[in-house]
Amino acid sequence: MGLVILLIVGGVIGWLASLVMRTDAQQGVFLNVVVGIVGAVLAGFLLSPLFGVPPITSGSYSIATILVSLLGAVVLLAIVNLVRRGSVR
Repeated sequence: MGLVILLIVGGVIGWLASLVMRTDAQQGVFLNVVVGIVGAVLAGFLLSPLFGVPPITSGSYSIATILVSLLGAVVLLAIVNLVRRGSVR
C-alpha cells in the first residue's frame, strides 16, 4: 500500500513541479510520476537533512516533507532543462 501512495504523491508532486517550471505541456502522466519520485528521492538525500524533515520515502507524509519533495522535483526539472536546452527557463 505504501508503494501505491508513493506513486500517487509522486505523480502530484511531479505535476505541480512541471506547472512551476512550465513544462506540463511536454510531459505526460508517466513522466510526471517519474519526475516526482526521482525528485523526492533526491530531496530525501540532499535537502531533508538540511531542513530537518524526514524523507518522503520513509512513509512520512507531512506538509514539510511534501514541500521538500516538491523543491527536489523542481530542481530536477531545472537541471533537465539546463542540460536539454541550455537554459533553466
